[in-house]
Amino acid sequence: MMHRKLSLFLGLLMFGFAFSQQPENRKEQLQRQNAELKKQIANINAELAKAKGETKLSLAYLAGVNQKIALREKVVNNTQKEKRYIEDDIYKRQLEINKFNRELKVLRKDYADILVKAYKNKGVQNKVTFVLSSKNLGEALRRVQYIKQYGEYQDKKAAEITDKATQIKTSINLKQKSVKEKDALLNRQKQDLAVIEKERKDKEILLQEFKKNEAKLSADLRAKQAENKKIESAIRSLINEEIKAAKAREEAEKKAEAERIRLAKIAAEKEKAKLEEARKAEAARLLAEKKKAEEEERKLAELARKKADAEKEAIARNDAAKIAKAEKEKKESEDKANAAKEKADIARNASKALAEKTEKEKDAIEEKTMKNFGVGSVVAGSNFAANKGKMSFPVASGSIIERFGRQKHPVFEKMDIENNGIKVKVPAGTKARCVFPGVVINVMVTGGAKTVLVKHGDYFTIYGNLESVNIAKNQQVSAGTIIGGVGSDLEGVYALDFQIWNGQTPVDPLGWVSY
Repeated sequence: MMHRKLSLFLGLLMFGFAFSQQPENRKEQLQRQNAELKKQIANINAELAKAKGETKLSLAYLAGVNQKIALREKVVNNTQKEKRYIEDDIYKRQLEINKFNRELKVLRKDYADILVKAYKNKGVQNKVTFVLSSKNLGEALRRVQYIKQYGEYQDKKAAEITDKATQIKTSINLKQKSVKEKDALLNRQKQDLAVIEKERKDKEILLQEFKKNEAKLSADLRAKQAENKKIESAIRSLINEEIKAAKAREEAEKKAEAERIRLAKIAAEKEKAKLEEARKAEAARLLAEKKKAEEEERKLAELARKKADAEKEAIARNDAAKIAKAEKEKKESEDKANAAKEKADIARNASKALAEKTEKEKDAIEEKTMKNFGVGSVVAGSNFAANKGKMSFPVASGSIIERFGRQKHPVFEKMDIENNGIKVKVPAGTKARCVFPGVVINVMVTGGAKTVLVKHGDYFTIYGNLESVNIAKNQQVSAGTIIGGVGSDLEGVYALDFQIWNGQTPVDPLGWVSY
């Protein structure tokens, strides 16, 4: 029972220690998160400052403003959580101070009682009398030990009072530190809230600017959508042509594959016949040795049986001389029969091993011949679907400003934005890179911008809004191959239009590439 109580007490103690550590760890985690969020905000501010000189009335600029405000709200939210942890710490410190003060009060009372008793029994004379009044030497020694322990007990109590006072001082200092930390945090929070308020007002001004220029921006958007439709139509046409051509190639490839298999089998049979011819003499020799060894095995086994019968006959006649001779001859014949059996087993195994080796070499000949004739060759990028979610992003760094599918315009509620892929805002000079091995089927030029289509078996990846191209039609490319330099769009924003098509159907790229 006592053991169970002790285990429960230790468990509660460890839980309390772990719980007391969690707020501090969480507070540090929030501080790290806020530091990272502020880095992202600084990067967005730098990008917006660059864009401000060009054009503010772009969806990319508005997306940057929205992203910045969202990040600042996360910072404020984290700061609020951090404030609660600090307040919990202040409360905990106050509880510690109250507890230590109560303990110190008890210690001081106990020590005062000790001093009063010591005063009543003061003086060396009283201690000497206390020792000398002992009934015997043993009792005198015990009284000397008691006086010594009593003095040590007084010193221990005085040290406990000093330690407790130090603990109180430490807790007060920690509490004051937490209070100062809270005050500094509240100031930062106040500043962050003021910045958010200003940025929200700036956003409202920006939205008003959008609405003032609604006619022009709507016309630009419709022109852009019309241009995108042309590009989409061209892409669909190219993909349809490629699918038709792929089917024709597939039929031709089936016939070619069948011919390759036929020729490979003829060549393989010739090589196998050569191997059979080369092994014929060795196989014949091993077969002859096997037959000879098996015949010898049969003869000696028969002789051993006869000698065993002779031994039985001698035993039946009870002829000692014949029995001894028969036993000797039986043993000799059995030894020879066993040796012959071992020799026959070796001959049989050698013949079997040669046959197995020949069959393996024939299989290897067929496999090599099929490979040499190009039978079953894999088309580049044919395992695209098996790598869903594992492919790299088409640019080294960037932020998605338009997502896949149909969405409401962030300003003009009556207008929709539709994308067959994603639009990734990037720094000037960024290079687009291929996400998977494949073959370039076309390089289109529309309105000055270039678009590259890469085939990966039944799938296609499309890299649009390029200002330069580093590859050519029909070129084999691998994952990471530079496709070209990303250009700026009508709003002056450097952005890559990236799409993935499954046959004639566009799919959301974010389900396929890692971001």
